[in-house]
Amino acid sequence: MTALAALRNAATLTDRVAAPRRSVARPLLYGALVLCALLTMLPFFWVISGSLRSLEEIRSDPGAWLPQHLTFDNFLRLFKTEGFGRFMVNSVVIAAIVVAGNIVAASAAGYALAKLDFAGKKLAFGAVMAALMVPFTAVFVTQFVITVDLGLADSLTGIALPGVAMPLSVFIMRQYAMSIPDELLEAARIDGAGEFRIFFRIFLPLAGPAVATITIMSFLASWNNFIWPLIVAQSMSSYTLPVGLAATSQAAAHVTDYGLMLAGAIVVMLPVLLLFLFLQRYFVQGISGTGMR
Repeated sequence: MTALAALRNAATLTDRVAAPRRSVARPLLYGALVLCALLTMLPFFWVISGSLRSLEEIRSDPGAWLPQHLTFDNFLRLFKTEGFGRFMVNSVVIAAIVVAGNIVAASAAGYALAKLDFAGKKLAFGAVMAALMVPFTAVFVTQFVITVDLGLADSLTGIALPGVAMPLSVFIMRQYAMSIPDELLEAARIDGAGEFRIFFRIFLPLAGPAVATITIMSFLASWNNFIWPLIVAQSMSSYTLPVGLAATSQAAAHVTDYGLMLAGAIVVMLPVLLLFLFLQRYFVQGISGTGMR
């Protein structure tokens, strides 16, 4: 009993010594996090400020943080830009195709790579990992030639097709599927459930966080994509929002209309921010779940 009391007293003394350190370290940590957040937000603040300034004011003082004369003229001119509605619709359609394709393809591939045994399983997963290491610039010429041969150039399908099965989405889904207990799936098989029923009725509901992660990442990749739509789209009818804004943001004498570009940047950012705010809880769960196995 004496030894136990001594251990308790030692633990109490240690807690008393560590308590002041924690009381000092926590505010310092929070202060550092707030500072990092403010530094990260500075470019976004400048973009918002610039979108509310006139083109003449931006040219005269590009580094100003606050507008001298607040104006919404940039947004009005943006929405009146010829083809803006078409650019927006094209971006939404392409993003919907990419997101749906990634959810279906990555869910099926991730489930198969994690929970099924078949010949060439390790080779298939190795191919996915190898695809993650290949930069887009190394394959976009080949992709463009294939797209032209398929007759999909200057079409929304041709723009969306290369992104419907991203290797990163397959990897995330496979890693999350590894964290689901095999016993749960085996119990369903013993009860007579087939693989399709297990996949749709058991696996997909449990993989909601991973699906949310794939949704955000594939939507972001499609929505902000500039190089591939610029190459494939050969007419304004197929332009996406980033390409269309870049093509129409030239003022007179080929001078860039920065006010219009900054207003367009705000419009492009808003859907991504709203989607992340809506799915952020599942996004964090999906990212943390990919490292469990």
